[in-house]
This record gives sequence, C-alpha cells and structure tokens, in this order.
Amino acid sequence: MPAFFVTATGTDIGKTFVGSCLLRHWRAAGVPADAFKPLVSGIDPADPAGSDPAVLLEALGRDPSSQADLDSMSPWRFAAPLAPNMAARAEGRQVDYPAVLAACRRRLARTDGMLLVEGVGGVMAPVDDGRTVLDWMGDLGLPALLVAGTYLGTISHILTAHAVLAGRGLRVAALVLSETPGTTPGATVPVDATLAALAPFLPDVPAVALPRLAAGQDGADHPAIRRLAGLLAAGA
Repeated sequence: MPAFFVTATGTDIGKTFVGSCLLRHWRAAGVPADAFKPLVSGIDPADPAGSDPAVLLEALGRDPSSQADLDSMSPWRFAAPLAPNMAARAEGRQVDYPAVLAACRRRLARTDGMLLVEGVGGVMAPVDDGRTVLDWMGDLGLPALLVAGTYLGTISHILTAHAVLAGRGLRVAALVLSETPGTTPGATVPVDATLAALAPFLPDVPAVALPRLAAGQDGADHPAIRRLAGLLAAGA
C-alpha cells in the first residue's frame, strides 16, 4: 500500500492544500485513497469548518461536520494555534506520542490504496516535549512529500529540510513548490528559476510547481497535480 508523509519547510506552507488536490485527483481517477492527520492545533472545537481536517474530509467526499469522521481524521485536536506540545499544555494536556505513532501504524495497516499521513508545521516542529516531526517521520519510515513556498528564502529552507531528512535516512519522493498566497510584489521568487537553481543540489528529487487555484477549481485535474500523482505512483 503506497503511503507518503506530507511535510513542509514551515507552517502554513500548503501541506493540506496539496494533499486535498491529490485526494480529489485519485478519487476522480477511481484510485482508493485516504488521509490521516492525527495531530492538529488551531482548530475551533465548536466549528471545525475550514480547518485542515475539514478540508481533507471534504476532498475525500466525507462530512467534516460529522464527529465520527473528524475523530477518524484527526483524533488529537487542540484549540491554540501553536505547536502540538504547546497547544496541549495550554489545555492541561500532553501529546501522547506513542499513541499517535500507534494510530499511524494502524491506519497504514488497514488502508487499501494511497495514503497521505500529514504532519504538523515543518520538518522540525515539536510534536511532544522531546520529539519533532522529523522523529515522527523517522519512526514511520515513509517517503516524504515535501511542500515548500515561493517566498524569498525558500531555497535555503528547502535545502535545509532536505538535509535533515536525508540525514535521518528518509527519502523525499517529490518536492512541491506551492505558490505562497498574499505575498507583496517582489517578495516572491520566479518558480522556474527556483526549480532550475535547486536541480544541481537535489538531482534525485522530482519537483513540481503548483499555483494557487482560482475560485471553484478543486485541483483534481490540474497538470501539476496529475504530474505529482504520477511521480508518487512511480516512486511508491
């Protein structure tokens, strides 16, 4: 069963956006697919609409207002928009990392088809008080789908993230440059030039550029998503 860990160079980069586009593509193509984002912070417990779990559930054709579906997608949810260990502490709780890891392994064992396990924040974001997303990825051993932005400085962030992933023996199956929304003129980088600049440093990492979509587009048939899905299928 092909599975990938969706991570990023930082927070609010586009992990869920990319994942939801892939899920819609696979569903439209008749490919069994699922997603699991066990940890999420910054979610309103009374109104999960628009949250990462809700976006992923909608991409799967499931009901984001269903408590059962929400629990299945993201069983550990915290209100504060902070790293999970900090958000949990604000509620007098702790992240039970062994339980999170066990839940991921159960989902891996029972999913028939493509599976995206989505992390939190960036590669080095804290999960509990002693582990980061990198540790989580290392324990699962899944190939990574690395999502980065198009802001100035992204090349350094991409190469840093790749270096720590490679240092842990983790393979990057694909890199996605997800267009950074809301940047001011001059604060974005030319995507084609960025991909060309990265190529000598990451010769074995296929890369695609995904623009922000117009209203009403779900990304399922976007050329970048079609290419990304093909890369993941080939590299599974």
